[in-house]
Amino acid sequence: MPNAPTDHQKTRPTVAVVGGGICGLGIGWRLAAAGCRVDVFDRGVAGREASWAAAGMLAARVETEPGEEPLLALNLESQAMWPDFAQELEAASDIALGYRDEGTLVVAAHRDDAAELRNTYEFHRSLDLDMEWLTGGQARRIEPHLAPGVSAGVLSKGDHQVDNRQLVLALRDAFMRAGGTLHENTPVEAIDVEAEQAKGVQVGGRRFDADMVLLAAGAWSYDIDGVPPAARPPVRPLKGQMLSLRMDPRAPIMDHVLWGPGIYIVPRRDGTLILGATVEEKGFDTDLTAGGIFRLLEAAWEILPQIEELPINEMWVGFRPTSRDDAPILGATPVEGLVVATGHHRNGVLLAPLTIDAVSAFMLDGVAPKSIETFGIDRFAVRQTQTANAGSQE
Repeated sequence: MPNAPTDHQKTRPTVAVVGGGICGLGIGWRLAAAGCRVDVFDRGVAGREASWAAAGMLAARVETEPGEEPLLALNLESQAMWPDFAQELEAASDIALGYRDEGTLVVAAHRDDAAELRNTYEFHRSLDLDMEWLTGGQARRIEPHLAPGVSAGVLSKGDHQVDNRQLVLALRDAFMRAGGTLHENTPVEAIDVEAEQAKGVQVGGRRFDADMVLLAAGAWSYDIDGVPPAARPPVRPLKGQMLSLRMDPRAPIMDHVLWGPGIYIVPRRDGTLILGATVEEKGFDTDLTAGGIFRLLEAAWEILPQIEELPINEMWVGFRPTSRDDAPILGATPVEGLVVATGHHRNGVLLAPLTIDAVSAFMLDGVAPKSIETFGIDRFAVRQTQTANAGSQE
């Protein structure tokens, strides 16, 4: 029996990537570095949709809600990968990611909020998450500019942040340095599927041949033509309005990521202070609204009144790619050669290291890492079958 081919002797697949956000660029980077010919196609400027609109929080602990216990393990695994991933990507791109590990502080704006915060804290502690309960005074010692009415807090030292826009720029640079080709302002019209196998993508009225296609188009992933229903990821846009203020970087009014009722506030080292985000089922509506921006400013002012004098820096709208169960859709589809990486909802930045490594490993070796086995597109087909069977028995 002949010896198995070495990695250098194996023929690497040619790959077409639909979507140039964090997933598309990151997985493309790994594949190009492994010797694949990789072309990333983006409908606009790469990384300027959800990846650009995010706040960059790495908050596996404080963001966990009841019912999300299966997702928690995935989030914690990816969060643990972040320090090494950031170091590797910075070396590959020569771009600093603004990774910060001061931790995340969650506060109750008033005494009425403290009971709810306590319930959330007890839920997190029941999951063995490392959290510290604080009085209002203790919270103000950590962040002195908190409002006097803040009555309690929770400190999560393990929940960090990264500058997501720097992350996008770094992934773009690393991908191209690895030999990948980026096609911006080049929308993919359809994925070509023949005999249940992906053959390439339609771009500008002609086919771009590829051995494998990665569908990583974020909230637009459902709308790409040519994909059979069973392989079409059930992803929708969840609108979020956000804004940023401008602090003096020499004298920032806060250092930790801060959460309060209806608001999160994220400080950057350059003085940017990000406020987010509304949650709206309005499709691809790009309008900023007075009510949405007002609610964010009001909620932020209640816990951090010093924002009142800060100038507004920027306002924007982003679209979270949200699946039916708010969890990512990763890996194989019923179409041979068609792979998906989408549906990350609010965890796209947090899950970047794990998604990039797991999906690229699957595309290179054909074996899905155990961490993503339960997050495939097939889970939706199973639920549809169970629902249909239940209906037939009534």
